Parts: sequence; C-alpha cells; structure tokens
Amino acid sequence: MFKKILIANRGEIACRVIKTARKMGIKSVAIYSDADREALHVKMADEAVNIGPPPANQSYIVIDNVMEAIRKTGAEAVHPGYGFLSENSKFAAALEAEGVAFVGPPRGAIEAMGDKITSKKIAQEAGVSTVPGVMGLIEDAEDAVKISNEIGYPVMIKASAGGGGKGMRVAWNDGEAREGFQSSKNEAANSFGDDRIFIEKFITQPRHIEIQVLGDKHGNCLYLNERECSIQRRNQKVVEEAPSPFLDAQTRKSMGEQAVALAQAVDYCSAGTVEFIVDGERNFYFLEMNTRLQVEHPVTELITGIDLVEQMIRVAYGEKLKLKQKDIGINGWSIESRLYAEDPYRGFLPSIGRLSRYRPPAEVAEKDRAVRNDTGVFEGGEISMYYDPMIAKLCSWAPNRSDAIAIMRDALDEFEIEGIGHNIPFLAAVMDHPRFMSGDITTAFIEEEYPDGFEGVTLGDDALRRIAAAASAMHRVVEIRRARVSGRMDNHERIVGTDWVVTLQDRNFAVEISADREGSTVNFDDGTTCRVTSDWVPGRSLALIEVDGTRMPLKVDGRTEGFRIRYRGADLDVTVRTQRIAELAELMPEKIAADTSKLLLCPMPGLVVSIAVSEGDEVQEGQALASVEAMKMENVLRAERAGVVSKINARAGDSLAVDDVIMEFE
Repeated sequence: MFKKILIANRGEIACRVIKTARKMGIKSVAIYSDADREALHVKMADEAVNIGPPPANQSYIVIDNVMEAIRKTGAEAVHPGYGFLSENSKFAAALEAEGVAFVGPPRGAIEAMGDKITSKKIAQEAGVSTVPGVMGLIEDAEDAVKISNEIGYPVMIKASAGGGGKGMRVAWNDGEAREGFQSSKNEAANSFGDDRIFIEKFITQPRHIEIQVLGDKHGNCLYLNERECSIQRRNQKVVEEAPSPFLDAQTRKSMGEQAVALAQAVDYCSAGTVEFIVDGERNFYFLEMNTRLQVEHPVTELITGIDLVEQMIRVAYGEKLKLKQKDIGINGWSIESRLYAEDPYRGFLPSIGRLSRYRPPAEVAEKDRAVRNDTGVFEGGEISMYYDPMIAKLCSWAPNRSDAIAIMRDALDEFEIEGIGHNIPFLAAVMDHPRFMSGDITTAFIEEEYPDGFEGVTLGDDALRRIAAAASAMHRVVEIRRARVSGRMDNHERIVGTDWVVTLQDRNFAVEISADREGSTVNFDDGTTCRVTSDWVPGRSLALIEVDGTRMPLKVDGRTEGFRIRYRGADLDVTVRTQRIAELAELMPEKIAADTSKLLLCPMPGLVVSIAVSEGDEVQEGQALASVEAMKMENVLRAERAGVVSKINARAGDSLAVDDVIMEFE
C-alpha cells in the first residue's frame, strides 16, 4: 500500500481524505494557498506545502505548483478530491509522466466523460438514453439564440467542462439566452479555464437522481445505488439523500446497469457518478458523468457501509474490488444538508468573515441513529472570498426516512455558527416542509415553494407555546441568578416573580410558573399547562430543553428583557416582562427603517465585474445594472423599478463590502 498521499485540494474534502488515509496508516500531505495557511486541512495533515497566492488560478489549479509539492514531499499518489484538478486530464498526464499514482480514473476516461459533449455521444453509443440537445459548441450569443429556438424553450446553457452548478443557466426566451450564454461563458472561463458552452433541452418538473459507480483496474464495476439530489438552488445541490424516495427496485436496477455500462465503455476505474434526470413517469435521461468523488458521497457511505475514499485508494494501488453487486444493499436512510456561508434572507448571497462561534452537533454512530459532519473549518477560522462557500456537510442516518429527517432537524438546531451569514434556517425550513417530508420533490422545489426568496420561518401555535414555556423557565433561572448576585436572596428565599407575559412572533402568552427540584410547570392563562425540564444555565448558548416530553434544542442569546431564540429555522425575539411592563410596551412607537429605495446596494462582498449603465440613463424594471462576482459565481443585479441613474459610485474591478452603494437614482 502507498506510504504517502498528497491531497490536491482544500477544505472539508481534504480533511475527509486525510481521515481515511490516517485510518489506513498512510501519511498525508496537504497543499495550501496563502489564504489557507491556518486552515484545518493543513493542521490535520502530516506535512503541508504552500503553493501560491489565494486565487485558485494562482495556486490550487496550477499544475506545476502541485507537481513541485509532490516532488518535494515524495508523495507516491495524489487524491484530487472534487473540483480544482480532479477532472483535469493534463494533471493526470503529468502525474503519469512523473510515475505518481492518480487516485481517480484513467486519463482517457477523464477526457471522454469530463467533456459534457463527448460524454453524451459516448452515452448514446452505449445505449444510454440522453436529453435532447445540440452537441456542437456554441460560437456566440446569437448562435445560442438560434439553437435555443431550434430546440425550443426552456433550454439549459451549460459549460462543457462545468460542474458544481458553475457555468449553468436556464433560458426561457431570447434575451435570457443571450445573457445566459455570456454569463455561463465567463463563469466557465474563471472556474475551469475552459469557456466552451453547449445547449440542451431543459426538462420541466424533473428529479435529479444519480448513480454511484465503483470500478477497478481488472474489469470489475458495480453500482452502489442512487442518491436523490433534487433540492437545488441555482443548479447547486443543497440537500441530498440516499436512497431516493421516488425510485422503485426495477428503475434502480435499470439506472444502475446503464451507469455501469457507460463506465465500462470508457474502461472506468475508481469511484464515479453518473447523473440522470428522471421524469414523473420514472423515465430517466443521462446528464453527465463526474469522474471523481462527489460532494454528497457520505450518504452513500452511510447506507452501504462502504468507505469510498478507501476503495479509491485501493483501486489506485491496483487491488481488485472485493465487493460483488450482490453484496451491495440498502441499509436505512441518510440525508445530507450542505451548510453554506450565505445569507438566506438576502437571496442566498455569499457571506464571508470570521467564525466567532463554530460548534457542530456531536457526531454519533449508534444502532438506530447516526450524525456525521464533514467540515474543513473551525471556530476562529475565516471564510474567504476566494473559494466555495461551503462550511460543512451535515449528515443524518436512521433505519427509515422519517427518522432520518427528525435526526437532521435536531442536528441543525444544535449546530451553532456565529460571525457570518449561513443557511441553517433555510435547511431547517426544508426539513419541516410538508412537500419534502412526503418525498414529492423536483429540481424546481425551491423555486416553486420560495418564489420570493426565503423570508424566515413562521412557527405554529404549538411550537410558540412550547417556546414561551421554555423562555419563562429560563427567565426564572436568570432572575434567580440576578437576585443572588445583587444580594437580594435572604435565607434561600427566592425573591423572584412568578407571573410573566412572554411575547414572541407577535403573540402574547400570560403565564404563571411554579418550580420544583425536577423542573417547572408553566400555567397559561387559558388553563393549559406545560412541563419544562432542562439543565440550562445563563450564558450557555445552546439550551437542550424538554417541554411535555418533546426535546427542543434552542439556540439562545440573552437580551435585556428576554432572549433571542432560534429553533426550526425561526429567529425569534422573545421578551419576558411583568404584566405592567408588557402593557406599557404596547404603547411604544415602532422604529421606521431607513429608505434605501433609491440606492443600488451591493448585496454581498465581491468584485465588480461590470457596470451596465451610465449616469443619466433611464432604466426599466428588471434591467441589468451591474454584475458582481463572489465565490466563483457571477451575480447580475437588476433594477427593481423604472428610474434614472443619478450617480455611479463603483466601477469594474472594485472590491465591495455588503451594502456598499453601487449607484444612486433620482
């Protein structure tokens, strides 16, 4: 077996590979840019080599720099993770010339499958059903419009060398085809160094289901079931699960066999993924093959018990697969939530900064439940503008889907992240959504269920009542501490009130609380009661509370008159007051927000790519005003209403912070 492996990647996937290498007794080498000098993968590896400045095109995807790190450390093999150089045939060729093993497929398979146009032709020849489209490359925007009309709208404009949702746009008309072509071309050039574009029919109401394949160098290949990846935003997967709640055994077998046939057509070895679109009748169409490890591979590992990274390493070393197709079963259900550094309340725009708090839920692996967290960050670390905004991949496992969802709900509630914007509230909302719980999902789920964006979660009456009970019990603990600190405690008598008004989500709950050694009983003015038990103490940011036997992990921050409480995606300002103070509070005027309607504000930290208008221009609703690039994604900012540009405060090349003024209107 290899004695030393270099991981040509960063973040959580680098950490993930290091863990398996350590388990196998293999030393690991990390590479890092100047921005990642203190990164977690650098700390975890046995050795680490600096390979250049922060931008990926000056460090992580510079083949010469990576090769020099290999020579310097004497690494015998390279695991590329995903993204960066993982599907770069030139990198595989450079390793081959150096006599270093590539923990991935042969160069020919990368070239054949890594190019989306070529892969579709091979799939057709192998008898795999494919999505209607034009395989030829698109020369310019007008050519894109012509082809789009021939195929028929809607169409998907895609980067030939793309992946991870980069360089992809859906166009519903000629204008969107022109604009989407240019944006996709720009993103493809920046992310992959390859700006070739092709167009295919966009199938409405589709499911995105993929098959995990695994092959060795001895002609053996098998499939490890499927993953449902239909919860997507901007073509980027957000929630994945295995197996799919939609497939039956026959469809699963057919998809698996076609995936294996395609892999064998290019002599594929290592782990790879064949992605399909599946319609409502379970007809499936080949999308692309990813010749690498997928981001969502943990859910497959959790339902099969197979360490895919270990299998990749063993295959690269030349070992035969010890597994047969009959050995691959489905044990339980697993769900993965991708935690991103983005602000769900501002259109999911990227967020950067320092993680002032990063406390994941405890990882567990028990008979009837498991929680796994693949991450590449730590408390005090920084989320950089240079790389993908992923913070962690949180996974749950249980014997069935409903229990896996329940475990994920609690894990999200227990996950503490402060200092940056993040999408935990949105992920929690998805887990509680009736359509998701039923399994009735398509790739249009987010677009259809959140057409105006995510505006937070509104909790039902039962949840509000339980939180009110919990808040009153916590407030009692806070008041007792205050009394002790101030010296108002006499002979252990509690000079603390028992009657309060708890206000949250525009609801008032008048309560009376009585406590004993085991907990507190909260009596509501309508005659109902709640029993609250907890060991929470003031200052603790996570309260594990039971209300009438229901476990409620609450993220808690103290406030002058109560708490900020986050639960199930809701962010609540909870006040606990005496009845008289509550009456007076009702008379206080509401604060009016500042008027920013005549300003175009930068919605996220980023680089101005272009300004599309000039001072004095009249603009119409929906007109493109500027483009801002952040975390490898180009975002077009549009006019919300008609107006006249009075002043432009930024220009192409400027780096802007959140809410910096880009332009002003009359």
